[in-house]
Amino acid sequence: MTTSKDAAIEAVARPAMAVLGAGSWGTALAVHLARTGHPTVLWGRDAAQMAALAAARCNARYLPMTPFPESLRVESDLARAVAAAQELLLAVPSHGFRECLVHVAPLLRDGMRVAWATKGFELDSGKLPHQVANEVLGIAVPKAVLSGPTFAREVGLGLPTAMTVASRDQDYALALARALSGQHFRAYASTDVIGVEVGGATKNVLAIGAGISDGLGFGANTRVALITRGLAEMMRLGVALGADKDTFMGLAGLGDLVLTCTDDQSRNRRFGLALAAGKTTAAAQREIGQVVEGVLAARAVRNVAGNHQVEMPIAEQICRVIYEGLPPREAVAALMGRAVKSETQ
Repeated sequence: MTTSKDAAIEAVARPAMAVLGAGSWGTALAVHLARTGHPTVLWGRDAAQMAALAAARCNARYLPMTPFPESLRVESDLARAVAAAQELLLAVPSHGFRECLVHVAPLLRDGMRVAWATKGFELDSGKLPHQVANEVLGIAVPKAVLSGPTFAREVGLGLPTAMTVASRDQDYALALARALSGQHFRAYASTDVIGVEVGGATKNVLAIGAGISDGLGFGANTRVALITRGLAEMMRLGVALGADKDTFMGLAGLGDLVLTCTDDQSRNRRFGLALAAGKTTAAAQREIGQVVEGVLAARAVRNVAGNHQVEMPIAEQICRVIYEGLPPREAVAALMGRAVKSETQ
């Protein structure tokens, strides 16, 4: 029996979408969009890889248990992928975000809208993704960011999931949230682009810290303290950059932070576990076998926090472990030895 709510979901317009980036998250989003009725193209730059995906009708490396719907097409030619879509969704790593936009910019048609699921500050400039997008595409192109507690494998399997869609254009945020939502996926709209992006940029760094803590055997007390104080650091940075503090109590803040800090599906958490086991940064990255966003994000977050005089001691110590070879136990000792102060500071 179809409920009125189901009917409302089915009645939403489903524009043709191109998902740019064929990693685990891009693949999961493309599969989800195709399942919910969007004609969808999944683009990746490696022609051989995309040919393998097209032949297998799944991403055997990242999501082998998620077959592609019939309406999902695979493409390695960027111009053809963009030409086939009404809207774009970028799911590329933060270090490749600007380059991808530069290639996309001349292909955009009037009225096209661009969203992204990319998380992290740009390393060299310290800019958030929306700032980079405004520079490359101009401010007139409608833009949105997707973020929240979402593991690609679970989205690919169609397990119930919720996330946030943020755009300064409230109508676009609502339209995209409705277009993404379906029987097993619920998106919420927001206009706080900065808050949503800061949450996504910092949670990966803190998840590395949670992995280190658990890998050292420090237990539940320590993990919860790290998450809670990490959230305070995330809020301080976000507010300094112009975010709404309440955003960090939602899906893109606390929700995503808890997810990545507590479940071993998180690459960043697993990276922290490897560091705690005595592996070097390079060896830990090789062991994961995928991009660990928190590694570059740690340095970017430290730089941005320093430029805005925001105190982030947990993020600072995590960065020292990654880049200066500080033994994890010494990082913990440094945090525990800090001067006692009010919890709200």
